[in-house]
Amino acid sequence: MKKFLLSFLGSLAGIWFSLFIAFFGIILIVAAAGVASLSNGKVVKVDSHSYLQVLLAGEISDRPGKIDPLGMIQGEDTRAQGVNQIVGAIDASAHDDRIDGIVIECRGSELGLAGRQAIVESLHRFKASAPDKWIYAYGDLYTQGDYYIASAADSIYVNPIGQVFINGVSATGMYFKNLLDKLGVNVQVVKVGTYKSAVEPYILDGISQPAREQQELFLSNIWNHVSGEIAEARKVPADTVNAWASGSVYAAPTADYVKMRIADGLMYRHEFDEMIAGLTDKKDTDDLTPVSPAEYCSVQDIDKKGDGKGATIAVLYACGDITDETGEGIVASKIVPEILDLADEDDIDGLVMYVNSGGGSAFASEQIWEALQQWKSLTGKPFYVSMSDYAASGGYYISCGADRIYAQPTTLTGSIGIFGLIPDLSGLLNDKIGVNTSTVSTNPGGGMPGLFEPMTPTQRAAMQSYVNRGYELFTSRCAEGRGMSQDSIKMIAEGRVWDGAEALKLGLVDEIGGLDAAIAGMAERLNVSTWTVREYPALKEKWYDVLLDAGADVKAGIVRDELGEMAPLYETVARLKGMSTVQARMEFTEVSL
Repeated sequence: MKKFLLSFLGSLAGIWFSLFIAFFGIILIVAAAGVASLSNGKVVKVDSHSYLQVLLAGEISDRPGKIDPLGMIQGEDTRAQGVNQIVGAIDASAHDDRIDGIVIECRGSELGLAGRQAIVESLHRFKASAPDKWIYAYGDLYTQGDYYIASAADSIYVNPIGQVFINGVSATGMYFKNLLDKLGVNVQVVKVGTYKSAVEPYILDGISQPAREQQELFLSNIWNHVSGEIAEARKVPADTVNAWASGSVYAAPTADYVKMRIADGLMYRHEFDEMIAGLTDKKDTDDLTPVSPAEYCSVQDIDKKGDGKGATIAVLYACGDITDETGEGIVASKIVPEILDLADEDDIDGLVMYVNSGGGSAFASEQIWEALQQWKSLTGKPFYVSMSDYAASGGYYISCGADRIYAQPTTLTGSIGIFGLIPDLSGLLNDKIGVNTSTVSTNPGGGMPGLFEPMTPTQRAAMQSYVNRGYELFTSRCAEGRGMSQDSIKMIAEGRVWDGAEALKLGLVDEIGGLDAAIAGMAERLNVSTWTVREYPALKEKWYDVLLDAGADVKAGIVRDELGEMAPLYETVARLKGMSTVQARMEFTEVSL
């Protein structure tokens, strides 16, 4: 343990020295990137017989990611793709005579289930709107998530020695209790909700029965939906897809994929390109004119339906952890003024909030909920919510006041519950590293719980009472928003996580569908057939915005490099440190597709 602590502290010292050296480098890099961005603008032209190239590789986020300074210097846009751009480009290209079809390049993407569903739905709309156009998928190795998207293609092609992974869905959690015990850290918990399992990683060494119960239900529902869509697209029974998932098909001879109907053909890359060249009237593969969604969106306005004059619909993106003052996610001190400013924009006819959040600060969630109620009261205009991968706990809190809520079948939502985490570091300080503390207080019985000693019974009772009041407020907000009794909400609350399809049955959401469905529903509410979408908050595109954000990115990279396998411990402690005392947050559940 002593060697571990010395190694850990030594790594921290190395981090701060590296940050000091890197600081001046950041300034030079970003300043150079600013000059590069002004001089290396790429002119995009969409020629006739072009095709939309949907690249499934690396991180794909809800909206385009932040600018990468090094990429800017090299004249490359290395930002994460945005689902909104991919979906918008697919929808618009269906009606563009210059686009002959779509190629889906499967190279291993990182994207949540609801985002994948949105792309699949847009591909289905493309086929329905443009039956004379084609969609083909190609890959050397198909991850299951990429294969799910590729299944919407007319045909799937695999490298003759390629692989396809189909293995069902799973969720894996990490539990830190044994590590915390070794460090002498005792995490004290106060909570409401039998299923509120976000606290379990800090107090248990494995999953509890209630947490297992809820995960088994939503994982089963999600896989039934995904496997059902794959089965329908590949024209095989659902049992066949389950047989693929249980049969380690990644290890099967590639030639068997065609026999099993997993794929339609085997081709090397040049053969596939030659096929696409023939389809687009090109003499040679060097003449191919692929257009990425980002490039297409730079020359095609995807935010308009028709002439766009019928209504203006604001889409407010609320993605990430919910915090009070700081962070890169949903920061109450930033989004609350944004919401209230939107109330002053008279040309906005309706608001759709796109939510992708597992929650966070209960206090911040209440402030955002109240700001949205203010928006409704001040404007008298409709407010809808579109739920993405997650809209749980605090993510549901900020959503529940909407006039109408849309969710995907694969959305994880609910988790209506409250908890508080108060670490007690006395064992670490006293027993492990020999640091003792003494506190002198004028009112020893009335203070907040501290980090250097365990809670007293009085403090624990006070904290439990505080959390109970938070739960009562949370459930009352949900009851008011959903037009249900508070007792009815409590019956499906208890911190339990539900998938979108189950949430529809329970009345937590109103309709199954993605952002496009929410916008179309809003247009119907406004009685218009054409509209313009305006997105908020505005994306940071200037080089000097990058300078303001680059420091945190560089620090995170240095932390990971310096700490190596100890980085998860550091990040866990940092996450605990950054949490407000009372949280409306679901457990970190990454559903692996």
